[in-house]
Amino acid sequence: SGGHYRPPHCFARYKSAILVAYRNQEKNLRHLLYYIHPFLQRQQLSYTVYLIQQVGTGSFNRAKLLNVGVREAMKDEEWDCLVLHDIDLVPENDYNLYICDEYYPKHMASAMDKFQYILPYESFFGGVSALTPEHYMKMNGFPNTYWGDGGENDDIATRIHLAGMKIVRTPPQLGRYRVMDYNEETETQEPWRRPPSRHNTRKTWKADGMNTLQFRLLSRTKHPLYTKITVD
Repeated sequence: SGGHYRPPHCFARYKSAILVAYRNQEKNLRHLLYYIHPFLQRQQLSYTVYLIQQVGTGSFNRAKLLNVGVREAMKDEEWDCLVLHDIDLVPENDYNLYICDEYYPKHMASAMDKFQYILPYESFFGGVSALTPEHYMKMNGFPNTYWGDGGENDDIATRIHLAGMKIVRTPPQLGRYRVMDYNEETETQEPWRRPPSRHNTRKTWKADGMNTLQFRLLSRTKHPLYTKITVD
């Protein structure tokens, strides 16, 4: 119930919140839930899957939704790890542990099939990442001002460094992910190029993030495989 699980026969060493920003991706959601629950249970984690849904037809704001997810998830539990997860990615290797690095934010999707299983560029932080609540607050979370697709992950990479941390990565042989419904023919000509930043992160990171987060919580409901948080 509510996408929550803890191992029945042992005490879980780690508690991880799985946070997924969502809008009208029912097919991908079904696939992700089908794969991710057995995967996490084999790792004997205590976890909850949170779906953070944005209402309306305006531009999607993945970064702000993840901020909302962190704020709401921390009301339930003192999580050891916050796993920020794209809805269209499924892990391929059981040894890719959904736990945090003790010292630094961890980029987990280091080898995605649509990039031929190599890192597209040095500062890439997209797909799946794992941060402790302390890491997340130290860099002031994600920016709230990225409307539309792309860019926010590079903002995060910059924030991590500005906050005095560095990115650690899951080794590529473990951090392998398959992108659901990926179509090479619809990909742009230069899919691996870093998108240009629209924000001056150095100037804005302390004034745009968890400390300025505003939203209206519309509902919080427990479904059989996830907890849905709906916000405006």
